[in-house]
Amino acid sequence: MDTPLHLLFLLFLLASSAALALVSANFYNDFDITWGNDRAKILDNGQQLQLTLDRFSGCGIQSKQEYLFAKIDMQIKLVPGNSAGTVTTFYLSSQGPKHDEIDFEFLGNLSGDPYILHTNVFAQGLGNREQQFYLWFDPTLDFHTYSVLWTPNQIIFSVDGSPIRVFKNRETELGKVDSNYHYPKSQAMGVYSSLWNADDWATRGGLVKTDWTKAPFVASFRNFNAAATATSSFDAAAAEEEALESNQEQRLQWVRKNYMIYDYCGDTKRFPQGPPPECK
Repeated sequence: MDTPLHLLFLLFLLASSAALALVSANFYNDFDITWGNDRAKILDNGQQLQLTLDRFSGCGIQSKQEYLFAKIDMQIKLVPGNSAGTVTTFYLSSQGPKHDEIDFEFLGNLSGDPYILHTNVFAQGLGNREQQFYLWFDPTLDFHTYSVLWTPNQIIFSVDGSPIRVFKNRETELGKVDSNYHYPKSQAMGVYSSLWNADDWATRGGLVKTDWTKAPFVASFRNFNAAATATSSFDAAAAEEEALESNQEQRLQWVRKNYMIYDYCGDTKRFPQGPPPECK
């Protein structure tokens, strides 16, 4: 008799969790404040972080540990009210000119207008793989969970457990036809968050500037979790196992149909000769 699909999925989750080394978070233990001095504050015995932006500076943090393939979660409550010109970030990055990077960036907006969630993937110093989304809730009213699942086979961006973007490792296939195509697979990355002023580009291409009469701007963070997966190379069988379940795939398509506002793969002005090969 066939095993029910939901039981197979449960068994897969249990097997996956056994392979993960869960790292419980405390901001005092797990992060360093790297810039902005006392504008970054760790509160509640290390359970919460506040980042502040004023007219003189923003601030940022960096994890003490680096990860080579991981599931990373952070709960964030974004800057409320008129946040135009501000950028709140949560991302993974390695160091150096040929760095790898996986980005969540939250572009502020005027009161009543939605935030833009900007995602990007860099490999060997090359990015330009932007996708942008509106959110289906107000991200300033409460904390929401933003997640990156990074394996040798794919990167999944998720919001409150709903996948919004999947970036697959197609290096074996595409590296032969495009020397600029790489997948982040060999550089360990730290976890970063920051709040800073980017009113030269962040809101409506820089047309709307930061209203400093609304300063200080504050974003809050909590419940950071990191589950480091075992390091390995691309595995076609594992990639099949990591495929989204049907309900997750449906949710992904729902988000992309209703809330995606920019996809580099569809930018014909930027790529008049046709989209990059990974888009095909």
